[in-house]
Amino acid sequence: MTHDGRYQANFTKGGLMVPESRRVAELLLAGVDAAGWKQAIEGDNLLRKRSPTTASTKALLIRARLRTMTEGLWRLVRDGDRPVATQALFAATITYSPLVGDFMDLVVRDLYRRFEERLKAQHWDRYVEDCHTRDPRTPDWSAGTLTSLRTRVFGMLTEAGYLSDARTRTLRPLTVAPTVAGYLRTHGRDYALRCMEVDPRAS
Repeated sequence: MTHDGRYQANFTKGGLMVPESRRVAELLLAGVDAAGWKQAIEGDNLLRKRSPTTASTKALLIRARLRTMTEGLWRLVRDGDRPVATQALFAATITYSPLVGDFMDLVVRDLYRRFEERLKAQHWDRYVEDCHTRDPRTPDWSAGTLTSLRTRVFGMLTEAGYLSDARTRTLRPLTVAPTVAGYLRTHGRDYALRCMEVDPRAS
């Protein structure tokens, strides 16, 4: 069942998926039609997945994220070095999934401000509880979904460079790459940029 609330569990099917996203960005930049998309993803197995169903699921999620942005960001994903491509994807993910963005803006920012050393499971769990106060339309997710969401978010934060690793989850200093920050400013993506610039030491 769909709903119109701000918070959705729309990122349980994958992390940032940098290699796959580079290939999807290439398809978007090439402007392939529906037949070309189907052939590339399911026929040619562009994402190198074990089944066409898995490939299609991942590709649709990546495409939905990337389509929150424009060709300039797609090029950063396709052509940028690993940190740039990863941060560009994280910006698109934040825009597509405010559940991730607001966590960065409201919780992770505060942890940096208070010089906390680690991100803990209870930080996420408490945040999700508060989401119901901010938006009563937030679904009552199952325990399994909540665990999956937390795992995905912590994994993405590790990929993006905010955490040392997925086990200790030590917060690391991080500066948004100038090319990514420049794109977000130029295109009025203030929310995404604010959510990424959570480390006061980097400003």
